[in-house]
Amino acid sequence: MSKLSFRQLLFAAFILIAGVLTATSVQALLTLERLARLGRESAAQAVMLTERSQSLSERTLAMERSARQFLVLDDPVFRERYYSAWQDASAVLQSLNAALPGLPPALLAEWQTQSATAWTALKAGKRNNRAGHPVVYKVFERLPVLNDSLARASKREIGRRNDALLDELERQRRLLSGLVAGAIALAAILSTCFGFLLSRPLRRIESAIERLGENRFDQAIDVGGPADTRRLGQQLDWLRRRLADLDADKERFLRHISHELKTPLAALREGVALLEDEVAGTLADGQREIVGILRQNTASLQTQIEDLLRYNTAAFDAQHLRRVEVDLIALLREVIAEQRLQWQARRLQVLLAGAPVRALVDPDKLSAALANVLSNAVRFSPEDGSVAFSVAATPAGIVIDCVDQGPGVAGQDEARIFEPFYQGARQAAGARNGNGIGLSIVREYIVAHHGTVSLQPRPSGAHFRIELPYDA
Repeated sequence: MSKLSFRQLLFAAFILIAGVLTATSVQALLTLERLARLGRESAAQAVMLTERSQSLSERTLAMERSARQFLVLDDPVFRERYYSAWQDASAVLQSLNAALPGLPPALLAEWQTQSATAWTALKAGKRNNRAGHPVVYKVFERLPVLNDSLARASKREIGRRNDALLDELERQRRLLSGLVAGAIALAAILSTCFGFLLSRPLRRIESAIERLGENRFDQAIDVGGPADTRRLGQQLDWLRRRLADLDADKERFLRHISHELKTPLAALREGVALLEDEVAGTLADGQREIVGILRQNTASLQTQIEDLLRYNTAAFDAQHLRRVEVDLIALLREVIAEQRLQWQARRLQVLLAGAPVRALVDPDKLSAALANVLSNAVRFSPEDGSVAFSVAATPAGIVIDCVDQGPGVAGQDEARIFEPFYQGARQAAGARNGNGIGLSIVREYIVAHHGTVSLQPRPSGAHFRIELPYDA
């Protein structure tokens, strides 16, 4: 199976399903043709039986007419006519007997006996057998009754054959219905099997691409299924290894360049500090202003370098989690306590609601993510405001909400608020602008736990929601 391509498997599935439906259609056509043939034969037999019954009645009437004429006129011609009509009627009777095997033999024997009795009386002649008149009259009183019995038997046979044809038609209808239902069920089963066979590798490819997009390069990519999806999986695994190498190169480069920048930056800051202390001589007002600008920008540069290193470290650490079972309520209490000085300095209240719930997480990484969420909320909350945390357990996992009373996130920033080094349009009043890596670190750590972090709609303030599985 693995040697076949995606296109070949689709073609094979189409051929199998088309073959099943074609076989059912051929069976239906053959059945309809057979039923049509049976219908034609039944109709022809019904016509034949009706014609034979009518012909027997006509021959019997001709026999009666010839016999009566002979008895009146004593002309041998009429006797010969009787005999000829009798022979014809006997032939018709033989054909009815062949077509109606269920006819009572006594009925046929009586008809032959009555007609032979009349012939015996006619052979004696009018003058030699005057007693033949009553015999002939009795014979032709009985023969129409026998003809009626034969006609009724023919009608019963026609009805029986029609009923048999209808029964056969109903049986074939049920058979065709079963075949069609079976063909549809088989086609659905084949479609489902092939769909499952082909969709599973696609889901693996989709999952692999998501992991690559999340910078999770530690898990090998193995895609089964058709030959072309296996080749695609091998190419994705090569891409994973290549991206992992590039990510490692980027990390080494950042560490190297940060280290190289820190040394001259430290010397620059030391020099600015010496100038501010007027070690090299008294500064004029303009010179002191320039030194202040230098000090401010060197401090900002050092902060940028440290934030860059911090984000790079967070991205690397997110790929190496050490999971243990912890109580998330207790973990949140520790995070809130660690930042007590910051939120108390702004006269804020930090509220925590929810029942204890345990999950399998990396406590250090998750604490860092929650600390960044809290730090962001404290930074943007107005003085004397509040920040509310809540933890809830759901069938799908754990939901952690953080709601503050700050200015919220501008509409144009919602799509990019978790991007690294992105600063929104709304900044905290009276505070130094951040570097835009706090929420990006939150996303790195939460995604590493197979969870999600999102910004929820809210008329005022910001509402961040973290969703985690129980076995993150």
